[in-house]
Amino acid sequence: MWDEQFDILLRKQLSFLSPDEPITGDMRLREFGLDSLGMIELLAGLEAAYDVRFRDEALSLEIFETPDVLWNSLQRLR
Repeated sequence: MWDEQFDILLRKQLSFLSPDEPITGDMRLREFGLDSLGMIELLAGLEAAYDVRFRDEALSLEIFETPDVLWNSLQRLR
């Protein structure tokens, strides 16, 4: 499972997620409001918070499909 910082950064971009609803690993992020601008903001937040750099060729819509996929991609960079 991911840490609190990841949860906070992700939650900021999920406009259709109610504040008391938990983020689950398999939820489809776009269904909860993650749009293209949100992806960019989330990416910038993750790079700053975790001191990593996502390579352009590693970025795809699939990385932002679910929290589990995104977290696992982030962990490979650490």
